[in-house]
Amino acid sequence: MKKLLFFILFFLIFIVAKSQVEVVKDSVPIVATAKIIDGDTLPFFNLAPANVTATRIVISPAEKKKFDKLVWNVKKVYPYAKIAGMKLREYNEILAKAPNDGERRKIMKKAEKEIKDQFGDELKNLTFSQGKILIKLLYRETGSSSYELVQELRGKFVAFFYQAFARLFGYNLKSTYDPEGEDKPIEIIVNLIEKGQI
Repeated sequence: MKKLLFFILFFLIFIVAKSQVEVVKDSVPIVATAKIIDGDTLPFFNLAPANVTATRIVISPAEKKKFDKLVWNVKKVYPYAKIAGMKLREYNEILAKAPNDGERRKIMKKAEKEIKDQFGDELKNLTFSQGKILIKLLYRETGSSSYELVQELRGKFVAFFYQAFARLFGYNLKSTYDPEGEDKPIEIIVNLIEKGQI
């Protein structure tokens, strides 16, 4: 009985050892840099940076409701801000190739009509809060306020007119985006959306 047990044990060790040798033989060696620290050699790997975002601690039900509403509003308007950033880059390239101001105006009128046809009805249905968030997210995506964008693309008079009209309804096209200050909750939500966590 002891001989049989010894034989089975020896056979199992042989199989395990052989399978490990085969894995090592078939595998490709990994070359890594190393650092010597206190006489000990430690592997050293460069990793991609990772963003760590703390979750917001909600204290009261009213605060939770307010934050959930902000999440809903940001998720609603963020795609429009992304599209606006892409369209702006696309049209800036086209405008740079335009031979004169008349051609630029034609291009801008065509772009404005295209955007109105595609998104006009949806943008008209945004709430006041969603409109304010969209103005801030446009700044985040483009690096310019909505006022500066209109001024650059349509001229100072049109920008002044749009700003005056927006102020009548409580908007400010000159709003900027401060991801470390007052707009930090929006920035946290946008980061969570980009990571696919909400």
